[in-house]
Amino acid sequence: MTLRQSSVTALGDIREGRTSLGIELGSTRIKACLIGADATEVLATGSFSWENRLEDGRWTYAIDEVWSGLQAAYAALVDDAQERHGIRPDTFGAIGVSAMMHGYLAFDESGELLVPFRTWRNTSTGAASAELGELFGVNIPLRWSIAHLHQAVLDAEPHLARIASVNTLAGYVHHRLTGERVLGVGDASGMFPIDAATGAYDERMLRAYDTLVGERLPASAAHLLPSVLPAGAAAGTLTVDGAALLDPSGALRPGIPLCPPEGDAGTGMVATNSVAPRTGNVSAGTSIFAMVVLEHPLAEVHHELDLVTTPAGDAVAMVHCNNGASELAAWAGLFTRFAAAAGQPVDDDAAFDVLFREALDGEPDAGGLLAYNHLAGEPIAGLVEGRPLFVRTPDSALTLANFMRSQVYGVFGTLALGMQVLAAEGVQLDRMFAHGGMFRTAGVAQRFLAGALDAPVAVGELAAEGGAWGIAVLASYLSHAEDLSLAEYLDQRVFATASLTTADPDPADVAGFSAYLDRYRAGLAIEAAAVASL
Repeated sequence: MTLRQSSVTALGDIREGRTSLGIELGSTRIKACLIGADATEVLATGSFSWENRLEDGRWTYAIDEVWSGLQAAYAALVDDAQERHGIRPDTFGAIGVSAMMHGYLAFDESGELLVPFRTWRNTSTGAASAELGELFGVNIPLRWSIAHLHQAVLDAEPHLARIASVNTLAGYVHHRLTGERVLGVGDASGMFPIDAATGAYDERMLRAYDTLVGERLPASAAHLLPSVLPAGAAAGTLTVDGAALLDPSGALRPGIPLCPPEGDAGTGMVATNSVAPRTGNVSAGTSIFAMVVLEHPLAEVHHELDLVTTPAGDAVAMVHCNNGASELAAWAGLFTRFAAAAGQPVDDDAAFDVLFREALDGEPDAGGLLAYNHLAGEPIAGLVEGRPLFVRTPDSALTLANFMRSQVYGVFGTLALGMQVLAAEGVQLDRMFAHGGMFRTAGVAQRFLAGALDAPVAVGELAAEGGAWGIAVLASYLSHAEDLSLAEYLDQRVFATASLTTADPDPADVAGFSAYLDRYRAGLAIEAAAVASL
């Protein structure tokens, strides 16, 4: 993406509010991204690093850090705008908020958080997921908000007596900024099943759930959940209190319109122009997931697949894996520390570049090596907890090249299991777009993913800022929604001149990854034994 605009145009856009601000609360960073009237132009960025914590057996983030992190990312963006363009923004044309999907944020009538934020990474909702899946006749993943709510019902948690609303992280932040309890349909589809005909929660399932829980909840499911909006709908304006929350300096002016808040899956689809049928994208970070826009309904219910929607409400099959590139990053950190201890320090980017390029020299099947990246439970693999493992047989070829290839393959392993289910359903892809930090080294992870999926994989500069840019684009779409569909807006106004690099699957990589995946599937028994033993 072009990171600099002519100073005159940028200055005018910022001064006159012809900009859109996107904020995304990701799993490792809170990012802010400012775009101009031309949505492909990034005018300023800011970020704040944070990490989830395992507390009392549950993955969570401190709610106070949500706000300190947002304020830090926003302040860094304002400083960046000052440095680049000589002006500190005090207003924007529109704002959008995005965050990690799913999870559980429960509030009482006064807005007090009743229990610590339970993120998408928690897998303690098996009983609820199974009961709801049977009740609704659709797959209800462990991380969905309704699964967390129902598990609390099954466990008779005391906080339910006071519960007045449930939200996602994006919906919570949006509510605090605007006073509006609404959610974009893409994010809402990770809370409760969406009816494709209405673009709202499925009424039949809502009634069935209310009947199931009876008086165990003080309000109906429809009352507890936020209202659903499609991309382009008005979703409130920044209040005085909201402006002060985002910018404690007092410079930010209220009254700015906000687009519907979205989840990171939806913003990933936007950032990769993957909102039309036969398109898809893979997002690799702390988790890894694939989103494939469907041409027709699936024939069967599959526990490996979530049925969600694009931000415009079109049906999407989602293969979500709780474990992404974190274990790979830990190994890279080990090598970075070795280099420093040897008196030859390298930074993280340089270490990744060297290690990834070394992987290109590995054998197509990684020489018999196996890498499991499971730090947390992985439902697709049948694991309730994670145990990262590196496994090899005595006759395997332990080289750095094979080791690194096995680690990259390991990131894609569980994802590939889920994508095979889609392939068996006859779902076809014209193109898969990949984004995330592991794709920054050109031609490595992209090539291996093409081999893993046996499909063309595209990467491009327009996804460099990821979901923060994607939600900024959704904010900019507010002023175009009356004239263009979201797909048309992306095709005609955002991606028309995009520069993409596409890797076609190499037959040797396809065969090699297939052999790796056969061993990977068989070796899941080792993972299960490790969970039981350690």
